Amino acid sequence: MEETKYNFDVVRWFAVMAVVYLVVGTLVGTYIASELAWPVLNFDIAEITFGRLRPLHTNAVIFAFGGCTLFATGFYSVQRTGSTSLWSPKMAWFTFWGWNLIIVAAVITLPLGITQSKEYAELEWPIDLAIAVVWLSFGLNFIMTVAKRKTSHIYVSNWFFMGMFVMITYLHVVNSLAIPVSLFKSYSIFSGVQDAMIQWWWGHNAVGFYLTAGFLGIMYYFVPKQANRPVFSYRLSVLHFWALMFGYVWLGAHHLQYTALPDWTGSLGAAVSLAMIIPSWGGAINGMMTLSGAWDKLRTDYILRFMIMSLAFYAMSTFEGPVMSSKTVNALSHYTDWTIGHVHSGALGWVAMVSAGALYHLVEKLWNTKMYSAKLVNVHFWTSTIGTVVYITAMWVSGIMQGLMWRDYDEFGTLTYTFAESVAAMHPYYAMRAIGGMIFWTGGVIMLFNVIMTIRQASAQRSSSAAAATA
Repeated sequence: MEETKYNFDVVRWFAVMAVVYLVVGTLVGTYIASELAWPVLNFDIAEITFGRLRPLHTNAVIFAFGGCTLFATGFYSVQRTGSTSLWSPKMAWFTFWGWNLIIVAAVITLPLGITQSKEYAELEWPIDLAIAVVWLSFGLNFIMTVAKRKTSHIYVSNWFFMGMFVMITYLHVVNSLAIPVSLFKSYSIFSGVQDAMIQWWWGHNAVGFYLTAGFLGIMYYFVPKQANRPVFSYRLSVLHFWALMFGYVWLGAHHLQYTALPDWTGSLGAAVSLAMIIPSWGGAINGMMTLSGAWDKLRTDYILRFMIMSLAFYAMSTFEGPVMSSKTVNALSHYTDWTIGHVHSGALGWVAMVSAGALYHLVEKLWNTKMYSAKLVNVHFWTSTIGTVVYITAMWVSGIMQGLMWRDYDEFGTLTYTFAESVAAMHPYYAMRAIGGMIFWTGGVIMLFNVIMTIRQASAQRSSSAAAATA
C-alpha cells in the first residue's frame, strides 16, 4: 500500500548516491590530508595537488554527500509527515539528475583549476546557474508537497527544511553574483572588503542553514522515529527553529576578526555567536532527551547510537564555535588548524553521523528489511567515532601549538620561531589527521558494503516471496 501512496523510487536513488559520495568525498579528503603530511604524494601533477583537490573534497562532502542526504530525507519525511505523495515526481527526478550532473561538472572543472576561488562557492558561473535551478526545483516540490498535505499540522522538521531552502536560495544567489568574461571565467561584482563580507555571510550561513538547519530537520524526524518515542519538547523545537532562523544570519563576520572589516561587524558577529549557544544546546538537549525512559535502546540499536552521538558532537561544536569567535580566543585560533578541527567536529561528528543514522533508517524502511549486518553498523559507528576523535584532537593540538608559536617573542622582541619551524612541528599531527581520516573513510566503505548487501538481500526476499506466491 505504501508504494502506491508514496513516491519513494527517487528517495532510494538519492539514499544510495549519498552513501557513494560519502566514500568518494572522504577518500579525497584523506588523500589531501596525506599530501599535507607527505607532499611527495602530489607527484608534481597539478590536477591532484592540495590546492586543486581541496575544493573538490569540500564540494563532494558538503554538496554531493550532504545534498543527496538532504534530498533523500527531505522527500521521504515530507511525504510521511503530510500523509501525501510528492507534488511532482517528475520534478524530483529532475532534481536527482540535475544535482548529479552538477557534481560531475565539479569533478571535471575543479581539478582543472576552473574556479571562482570563493570558499564553498568555487564553481564557475554556468554551474552556479544550474545549482540555482535545481535547488529551486527541490524547494518548490517540497513546499508544494507541504501545501497538499492531508494533515492539519506542519511538523517541525518540515519548517527546518523550508527555512534551509529559503535562506540558501538568496545566500547562493547574492554571493554568486558575477560578471562573466568567458564561458568558464567570471569576476565577482563585489570587491575587496565587501567581497570578503558577502563571502563569509554566505560561508558561515552555508554551515548555519545547510549543514545545521537542514540536518536538524533530519534529526527532528529520524531520532523520534528510530527511538519510537515522541520528541521530548515540541515547544522547544519550535523555539529552536525561530532562534536559529533569526540568529544565524548575523554570524559571518566572526570569520574576519582582525582584518580590514570594520571592528563593530566582528564584535556583532561574536556577540550573536555566543548567544547562539543557547538555542543550539536547546536543540541538542531536545534530541537527547527524546530518549528519556528509553536509554536502554542504545545497547542494541546501533542506528540510534549514530544519532545520539551526533547530537553530542553538535552540542560540542556549537559551543566551540562561539568561543572561537570571541576576539580574545580568535587572536590565537585565527588561521590555525584549530579552525580545521572545529569544522570537522561539526562535519564528521554532527553532519556525517546523523546522516549515517538517518540513511540506515531509510534503507531499512525503503527496502522493507533489516540491515544485512547489524554488527557492521556497530563497526561503522566505532570507526566513525574513533576516526573523528583522532582527527579533531590532532587539529586541536596542532592549531593551538601554531597559534602559540606564531606569536612567541624573545627578550629582544623578535619572533622565537620561523614559519618553517612551525610547519615542521605540525608534521606529526598532520600524519595523525591522515590516520584519523583513513579510519573514518573505512567506516564509510563498510557502510556502502552493508547497504549494497541489504538491497540485494531485500531483492532476494522479494523474489522468493513472489516464487512462493506463484507456486
